[in-house]
Amino acid sequence: MTPLRAQNDWPPVVVASVFQTGLNLMRDLLRRGVRTVGIDCDAEHEGFRSAYGKSYLCPNPDTHPQEWIAFMIDLARQLGSKPVIIPAADIFVSALGKHVEALKDHFIFSLESIAVQAALATKEQQYALAAKHGLPIPRSTYIQSRADLERFAGEARFPCLLKPRHQREWDVLPEGNKLRGLKLITAETATELLDEYALTEPYRPEVMAQEIIAGGDDAKYCYLSVYGHGSRRLGHCVVHELRAYPVMFGSGSIVEPVVDTEVAAVCDTFLRGIGYVGICEIEVKRDTRDGVVRLIEANPRFSVTADASVYAGVDIGWLHYLDLIGQTVDPMEATWLGFRHVVLRRDIPALPRYVEQRILTWGEIWKSYRGPLEFFDFDLHDIRPTTTTVKGCIRVIMGTILRALGLRRKLA
Repeated sequence: MTPLRAQNDWPPVVVASVFQTGLNLMRDLLRRGVRTVGIDCDAEHEGFRSAYGKSYLCPNPDTHPQEWIAFMIDLARQLGSKPVIIPAADIFVSALGKHVEALKDHFIFSLESIAVQAALATKEQQYALAAKHGLPIPRSTYIQSRADLERFAGEARFPCLLKPRHQREWDVLPEGNKLRGLKLITAETATELLDEYALTEPYRPEVMAQEIIAGGDDAKYCYLSVYGHGSRRLGHCVVHELRAYPVMFGSGSIVEPVVDTEVAAVCDTFLRGIGYVGICEIEVKRDTRDGVVRLIEANPRFSVTADASVYAGVDIGWLHYLDLIGQTVDPMEATWLGFRHVVLRRDIPALPRYVEQRILTWGEIWKSYRGPLEFFDFDLHDIRPTTTTVKGCIRVIMGTILRALGLRRKLA
């Protein structure tokens, strides 16, 4: 039977990224009795202010790869035994994929699948894999030049969008650039699409261009899963997205677990087909024009929405750890569906947008907060990160109120 707690002599875990996502994974493993530490190259992330375990500031593996490798090898020696490493951000998935040979003798990770995980961490490769293995996708093209985009725009059905291969590629665009920090940008016409591309072309010309899948945010689903050796599915659940931020094209801000055999089957077939091992979130959308479930994106790591799986009864981080160290794991499915999972720092700024666009009323929003709730970024056992979340939400609420009062004065 699947063990419920770690033994004292079991390997420690290094969680790579201590943004709230990785911090929640650290929390889950620590509660199972696993000795867990975190690493990150961003000192602003929540793990450095958390009560859950110790976090170490590491070099950036994108910009200082050799320093990062040396840091990681030294950390493994400090921990006293060969640790498991579990990425919770794309930058560390890519780093593991690039430096397998340097790290495989020092860390335990999915050697049979790390190349696939690294491929899924880039948009152009994940869409190519999806097309090859039968996971439906919207019309998508990997763009490397303006000429590529002009060809795509001449054939595409608008509206369309552009997105970077990795989100962090737009995070480093110059200050004042409209695309800086965005996950994607949308366009209603070919001219608008080319104008948006001009903002990234001088710095990051490689992007994905894609037709938009028809339907609202409530047509989106996430398949949360973990696969063991031989691509054996160890645990999974499906969540239905109720809202997202930014509205229509963002990540889920409130979701609820559901039974959707079609979404589960489509995603499971894809992951088994590519020989996947590890944690994976796949976001899909049921196209309202034809009912086909199409890929939005895959995240080959522990994700924000993956936190919902733990509350549903599928502790995917724990199951992945057990598989990596050779323990017996019985496959698991969701055992509790009667709750909603909320990301406050996304949902609070999303709410006025839904009202302004007349997608929802305040009454419908209030109703969505009734009943059992579980939170991604509100934990009374971890006060400092929670305080940051609450302060940010209060600023958004006060700003919304002040804007509403200003509008009323103008109308008066």
